[in-house]
Amino acid sequence: MAEASGPPVSAATLQHYESRAEAFREGTRDHDVSQNIEALLRHLSGTPPFTILDFGCGPGRDLKDFTARGHVAIGLDGSASFAAMARAESGCEVWQQDFLALDLPAGRFDGIFANASLFHVPREHLARVLRELHAALKPGGVLFCSNPRGNDEEGWNGGRYGVWHGLESWRRWMTQAGFTELEHYYRPTGLPREQQPWLATVWRR
Repeated sequence: MAEASGPPVSAATLQHYESRAEAFREGTRDHDVSQNIEALLRHLSGTPPFTILDFGCGPGRDLKDFTARGHVAIGLDGSASFAAMARAESGCEVWQQDFLALDLPAGRFDGIFANASLFHVPREHLARVLRELHAALKPGGVLFCSNPRGNDEEGWNGGRYGVWHGLESWRRWMTQAGFTELEHYYRPTGLPREQQPWLATVWRR
């Protein structure tokens, strides 16, 4: 697969989502990711409500869930259409930022929820992006991420650029960025491993 070269890669991926924004919203509206949300929340320490960044919030489905649970959720997405949808859907503050050109406040968040988003960051930019997310967490804050798993393939798939990390390589990336692993699991639950395409991991700053 072809290697990435920088922001043009994210621009092409974002255009893919822009051209399919409404179909993506309808196709993912009823996805149940409560297992992932609860995996983040159970590791947060302190007194709620917690401030949570939904990194790659898409049309805003999970922002609504966090808000309904009593937390302060802020969305971030590179797609202008998704950002507008998320604001309208959730009533939350939503930042439109390219994953490869982030501008995040330091020490702002108790938790970061990166559900099916970080795999779009090319390996050549991943160390920097993870350091930026680490810095955006409060000390002791928690990052949840779920990515399609693989054998470290990287390249284009259906108009989107992605990296299909294996567990051991993902652990290396995360620990090098300063995170400590809390747990990992595969999704969907209750199926043989070959039928579990998603790897979920939880990390503490």
